[in-house]
Amino acid sequence: MSSQDKKTFLLRVEGLDCAECALRLEEAAARLPGVAHAEVSFATGRMRLVAEDGDRVIPQVQDLARRMGYEVAPPTTAAEEAGWRGLLRHRSRLLPTALAGALLMLALVVHLMGGPAYLRDGMLIVAALVGGWPVARAGWVALRATRRPDMNVLMTVAVLGAIAIGEYAEGGVVVFLFSVGELLEALTMDRARNAVRSLMALRPLEATRLTADGEERVPVEALAVGDRILIRPGERIPADGQIVEGRSAVDQASITGEGLPVEKGPGDEVFAGTINGPGALTVEVTRPASDSTLARMVHLVEEAQEQRAPSQRLVDRFAAVYTPAVVIGALLVATVPPLLGVGPFLAWLYRALVLLVIACPCALVISTPVAVVSGLTAAARAGILVKGGIHLEQLARVRAVAFDKTGTLTRGQPQLVGGQCGNHVADRSPQECADCLDLLAKAAAVESRSEHPLARAVVQAARELGVAERYGPAEAVESEPGRGIQGRVAGHVVKVGSHAYVHGTRADEDAFCQQVEAVSARGRTAVMVEDVCCANRAYGVVADAVRPEAADVVAALKTLGVRHTVMLTGDSPAVAERIARDAGVDEVRAGLLPQQKVEAIGELLTRHGTVVMVGDGVNDAPALARASVGIAMGAAGSDIALETADVALMGDDLRGLPYVIHLSRRVVAIIRQNVAFSLAAKGAFLVLAVAGAATLWMAVFADVGVSLLVILNGMRPLVFSRRG
Repeated sequence: MSSQDKKTFLLRVEGLDCAECALRLEEAAARLPGVAHAEVSFATGRMRLVAEDGDRVIPQVQDLARRMGYEVAPPTTAAEEAGWRGLLRHRSRLLPTALAGALLMLALVVHLMGGPAYLRDGMLIVAALVGGWPVARAGWVALRATRRPDMNVLMTVAVLGAIAIGEYAEGGVVVFLFSVGELLEALTMDRARNAVRSLMALRPLEATRLTADGEERVPVEALAVGDRILIRPGERIPADGQIVEGRSAVDQASITGEGLPVEKGPGDEVFAGTINGPGALTVEVTRPASDSTLARMVHLVEEAQEQRAPSQRLVDRFAAVYTPAVVIGALLVATVPPLLGVGPFLAWLYRALVLLVIACPCALVISTPVAVVSGLTAAARAGILVKGGIHLEQLARVRAVAFDKTGTLTRGQPQLVGGQCGNHVADRSPQECADCLDLLAKAAAVESRSEHPLARAVVQAARELGVAERYGPAEAVESEPGRGIQGRVAGHVVKVGSHAYVHGTRADEDAFCQQVEAVSARGRTAVMVEDVCCANRAYGVVADAVRPEAADVVAALKTLGVRHTVMLTGDSPAVAERIARDAGVDEVRAGLLPQQKVEAIGELLTRHGTVVMVGDGVNDAPALARASVGIAMGAAGSDIALETADVALMGDDLRGLPYVIHLSRRVVAIIRQNVAFSLAAKGAFLVLAVAGAATLWMAVFADVGVSLLVILNGMRPLVFSRRG
């Protein structure tokens, strides 16, 4: 089968009760003819099947799963899996368990009422057989398909052995407790599994589409790119789009994790699933519902959950060897001591059966995936997309962080941050100086004719100070690219641009010119303004301002144990040094080309081992790929950032960086706790079993209890807030 002929099919698996059940189904499906690859994730309840002919292979997989006690079906939504439907997905285990429990209760009633022993024992045997049938069937199918025993085989042998030696009550109760434990484990995992998919429920099912005839309510799936929809105050936005009319504050927490609503107006993007504020909006749809930012985010997180983290792969390999070893050990315990004359055979057989029950590796196998799924879900709720458990584990080991400058440590938008006119009075601020404000108004009138980033900074400053409308747009505008622009404002010739452009070749050495040159020497950009007719002049200081949270973020990284921070930028050394100083970064590397950034990351990897690169996901793509973990800023709505980065901060908020590193360390610590606790508990009860101090009931309680404690501990990241 050539790789070009293979297709990938994503299927839902219903009735998975434990992580080892998923592993056995995966192994069995992979052995079917025509299947190139099969992967079953207990964490998400999904099967990823690679095959040439899906029409032929999928029915075979469904038949195999059915014989093992599971159902394989197309993917569904979280809403369809909630409530009673979620419980009924485990009906193959639920019904026999309920019947076994009822028979055990009847047997207890017969015993308490002094009824005949044969009736009581008969009910106990039937309870064991009824409750154990799904377990035995799944174990037999898995044993035939994989040639290796699983926990269902171990439990079946233990129950049959208990019946064979006359321990009917223990046989029946063991099956019942085991099945109840498996159901609880499966239902608890369902809750974690649906946490991210429940985000899709945030998107409304219908939208108000605007047509030539008025308004009409249509299903969200019927919206096409270019349609215009009306979003009323308080409504959820049904599709990604661009505002064409109206202003409002939009709560984007479901996408970006931002705590406060964001002011939006014409030209701004909005995302499906977010909540409109007090104003009505008319929005033009830019993506179909199936390709919205919310839908892509959920899809990528589900894909990430299906990938096994390194620690999970290690545990899976250990469990594959561990279970056969336990079977051999139980056989030795049952046979060797009696052959050596140490105690009766039935006593050692009972100990061997206890050993089989307590040795079920379910808690060990589930120790990693539940913590990883919870961590990925918690990050997604905070507006951070982590694309796999491997990246979560890498983040926990980070010792160096490299930052791009523009758009990462800075806002990426030049702003007017200072300046003054030539006639400025020392004890007045520029905002109080009539000449400063007048020259700013004239500069804005000229710059309004330009699309240059520096021009936008001048116009924005004039708007903020209320002088942008003082003069109409300049006339007779002429520009020299890279130098400046001039025009006629209210009959006055006004020049705006670099110092050299405004003053030409004049060698002005007065104090004003020295101030301008000093600004440039400090790594800032000076914009000169001169009213040629009046000989009035001024300068403005334009800078790409450091994000207000940048210094706090760098300080937080230090407290998390990050040893080194560095800024990699193509900007000039003077500008880079100023930004780095304001942000508190340890090292600056300026004037770098993209390839030089990649080389710098390589050097950091050699020195520190694990390196995170934070950039915009577009210009820094090579460096992001070279780093241990690449993190893209402001990825909401950006296809490139979502596809290229290992981690995407959906909102334009740098504070997500220390949060996700702290979260990753919490997840890795929980994984280690779960593995250590599982192994310690198993080891202790194995010793008790061999010593004859443990019963079958104790073994089942221990196995179920350890599994549930591991799951509950693994779900702790779900309540890990942005405040840590």
